[in-house]
Amino acid sequence: MSFEWFALAAAFLWAFSSLISVTPARHLGPFAYSRWRMGCVALMLSSMAWFTGGWQSIESAYFWPMALSGLIGIFIGDTALFACFNRIGPRQAGLLFSCHALFSAVLGYWLFNETMRMVELLGALLVFSGIVIAIFFNKKRGEHDWEAVKGNLWVAIVLGLTAGLCQALGGIIAKPVMQTSIDPIAASAIRMCTAFAAHCMLRATNMPITLPHKPLNLPILGAVAMNGFLAMAVGMTLILYALRDGNVGMVALLSSTTPIMILPLLWLHTKKRPSRASWIGAILAVIGTGLIVS
Repeated sequence: MSFEWFALAAAFLWAFSSLISVTPARHLGPFAYSRWRMGCVALMLSSMAWFTGGWQSIESAYFWPMALSGLIGIFIGDTALFACFNRIGPRQAGLLFSCHALFSAVLGYWLFNETMRMVELLGALLVFSGIVIAIFFNKKRGEHDWEAVKGNLWVAIVLGLTAGLCQALGGIIAKPVMQTSIDPIAASAIRMCTAFAAHCMLRATNMPITLPHKPLNLPILGAVAMNGFLAMAVGMTLILYALRDGNVGMVALLSSTTPIMILPLLWLHTKKRPSRASWIGAILAVIGTGLIVS
């Protein structure tokens, strides 16, 4: 698989897993949910790296950049994202989070002198335009409870943009390391273990925001573990594979198609058909993706 397909596969897994996350994230709260999720994924990835021998590829020079990437991209970014989910739902939060493509493209151009061919630039513009049209103009009466705004809208906007910026920074920091011989699964495990350790230290302070809203139960734990496996153990590892060969901006752009992929999944779940603007946006995004991967 080329890096484009790795990024698109990650986007689909994030779309599917975001629907799984709504109930447990609201049940536990963003901090408790992220902590349990990261704990499950840290165990999964560490075991996979041990089984495949990936830990042998880790050198001391690789550890700290990947740890910093996990601290910013996962500990801060993911927690902000789920706080945003809890306030405005997965579809609208997805639009804000998709801005990580813009942040990544700017940072990639600035730090790595990354450029795009004309056809790739046209495809990028179509994808981003499609995302904006599909999400921003998808307003219909009788919205599902997931679409209702809970709390201050501006707080949700800040949280969503923070999540996108942290995702971009995490990818930028990881990019140079991923171009070495490091094993992507072991690299992903370092990021996840660092984020989990940071959450545990924060929980040790006994701050009210770190406490679960409701007690953890077996069905909620199962949903947390499933979401973590799909989105983080598989999805984020695919992103690291993509970063080995692709430029940061293009990988971020393709992975930001998650909001488009959420639309049919939401239709299946809520039984509410997306608006005409949503389908127009989806078609533009598909055409743009085709231009990029061709």
